Amino acid sequence: MSASTSLSTAAVPRTQPESDVVRSLYGDGMVALRRAFPPGWADAMREDIERAFRDAMGRPGGAVGRGPQRYYVEIHPQGFRGFVDLAMHPWVTEVCASVLGPDYEIVEIGFDVPFGGAMHQPWHRDFPSPAATYDGHTLTSLAFNLTAVDTVPEMGPFEVAPGTQWEAGREWEHRMFPPESEWPRYEALAQPKLPQRGDISARSALTIHRGTANRSDLARPVLVLGVDAPGAGHAALHDLQVTPDYHASLPDDLRRHLHCRVVERLEPVVQKHQIDGLVMGRPDPGMGRALPAPG
Repeated sequence: MSASTSLSTAAVPRTQPESDVVRSLYGDGMVALRRAFPPGWADAMREDIERAFRDAMGRPGGAVGRGPQRYYVEIHPQGFRGFVDLAMHPWVTEVCASVLGPDYEIVEIGFDVPFGGAMHQPWHRDFPSPAATYDGHTLTSLAFNLTAVDTVPEMGPFEVAPGTQWEAGREWEHRMFPPESEWPRYEALAQPKLPQRGDISARSALTIHRGTANRSDLARPVLVLGVDAPGAGHAALHDLQVTPDYHASLPDDLRRHLHCRVVERLEPVVQKHQIDGLVMGRPDPGMGRALPAPG
């Protein structure tokens, strides 16, 4: 394997939706490429995730809860051996340029880990919708996800409600959490996703979604790569850092897209992107008692 900005509501120029990939993201809000990498590549990714998770759980602010038995951790790009492979994958670069424009910015690398006993999350989006999206019908950011395990239904798969990225949500709690009276509508739309090792998906993080209850004894780690259009401003929620030698080793075309600090010594990442409404979770009637927290 080989200057943060404030959140903006300005419209961001984009390629008109012509390709199947762009039509899918502007339609359902999600698209996937199967077998983008061999399973062994995903196994190495899992090793990096497990190492980073142990480190994060051993220091204050290293991991944030996204519900019972569910954690999110941000990492340094050079702590993930496959970072260059992923960021330079032709499908990833094509999706980013087609949807976000040629000057897209990589602003986040991290992972979610729902353990056995994780509960249903409330339906939500990952941040408030900008006016460029709910008024201008323009997507200004994308999240790429890669599973570290072959997903089966018992692991509590990710569910998405297609087409909901365009809902303004201005009256929702934190502009991210639709009221429970709307949940039956999302449940009727819900599509569970069962990705396998080596698959990549891309989605608008504004598409309403949730993690479901993990009834298995296995963790389901998922890598997250966050990408912005210029001016979208989500870099303010993250803190990508690289050392000078690593920065210099990157391909020129990747380096120009990487929104990061270049530091002599990597600093521990303190999580900034808290999503308070995910802390509690919702029990699943068919699920037993939650396992004790790992650590």
